[in-house]
Amino acid sequence: MLTSFYPWTKSLHIISVIAWMAGMFYLPRLYVYHCDAPKGSVQSETFKVMEYKLLRFIINPAMIATFIFGTLLLLTPGIVDWSQGWLHAKLTFVLLMGAFHGALSRWRKDFAADRNTRSPRFYRQMNEIPTVLMILIVIMVVVRPF
Repeated sequence: MLTSFYPWTKSLHIISVIAWMAGMFYLPRLYVYHCDAPKGSVQSETFKVMEYKLLRFIINPAMIATFIFGTLLLLTPGIVDWSQGWLHAKLTFVLLMGAFHGALSRWRKDFAADRNTRSPRFYRQMNEIPTVLMILIVIMVVVRPF
């Protein structure tokens, strides 16, 4: 049964990944700008709302959908060869992306409570992590180097 839905499952997985990555690229950039907003200012409060809504209504659902559709792809008979090293590497990078997602969530809570102690430079550097992980994931899936 999963095999007949494979093209739909794969399409929904790709759409979910795109939405997840869009948020993962944007949220750390919001944190960079939020660092420069004075605590308690209208600008700071606006950033808090933007960060909350981005995480709650776009990034979290997109990650959940990515994991659900990705799991369905893994369970589709005849699709996955578990002896391939690239698959294990890809799944490791996806788990690291999930861990970074968790870090973004924790940092949002710090901003929401006016407890952020990190600099704009820190968030600029962190902004590169999802890009690097995404590049590695795409290379694993498309090139399958091992």
